[in-house]
Amino acid sequence: METWKTGITQIETNSIRISGYDVAELMTRATYTETVFLLHKGRLPDDAERRLLNAILVAVTDHGPGSPSTATSRLVASGNRSAPEAAVAAGVLAIGDAHAGAGFACMQIIEEGLALARAEGISLQDAARKTVADAREGGKRLPGIGHRVHTSDPRTAALFSLARDTGIAGDGVAFVAAIEEAVAELIKPLAVNVDGALAAVLFDLGFPPLFAKLVFIIGRVAGLSAHVMEEYTRESAMRIRIPVSYDGPPPRDMGST
Repeated sequence: METWKTGITQIETNSIRISGYDVAELMTRATYTETVFLLHKGRLPDDAERRLLNAILVAVTDHGPGSPSTATSRLVASGNRSAPEAAVAAGVLAIGDAHAGAGFACMQIIEEGLALARAEGISLQDAARKTVADAREGGKRLPGIGHRVHTSDPRTAALFSLARDTGIAGDGVAFVAAIEEAVAELIKPLAVNVDGALAAVLFDLGFPPLFAKLVFIIGRVAGLSAHVMEEYTRESAMRIRIPVSYDGPPPRDMGST
């Protein structure tokens, strides 16, 4: 029978190795962020890579109880008082294209924009303007731009500043900055949000687009666990009641026509 194959972790008697590194040594000499990088890249990060990935993980840990994933976790915790794993899992299941999917979509746009610039021999600024113009004409919303709460996302400035200071910033950061300028020129001023920022930085770190959604999950679970714990320890069971306005048929009986 053919065995499963993996290049990630090797398990043998009294031995655990992740990409060749002994887990006991990693426990004492590596950080959690470095281990996440190792799991996905197959190598340990350098200091700049570690700092950027760590900043991204911190940035996505939590955005208050109103975000879909956190609200879902707290709702489940309100009704299920003995299964925190169910509440956290429910929050993860609320993550999708509309919530936390913008980073993935933005990385795809970065790839397409840079490919356009190379193919047509145009500048990143011109490629960004074409990208924005096409989105506007097609009535499509550009991922990674604008925010329901923040007119200027504080996480974006921190990520971009760190990326430039560490020398990680490259075409990804440059293209997203060009998108922001093109949006202001062709639509209206809208700031790059955390999804756009992490997409740009992850691109320059060499990660594939799917990792943008995965890194959000990795980081957000920490926040979900805290909210579930708070719901259990501070609030009573079944305390969350969602207001509902009925707009269906009026009262009727089976004999009515």
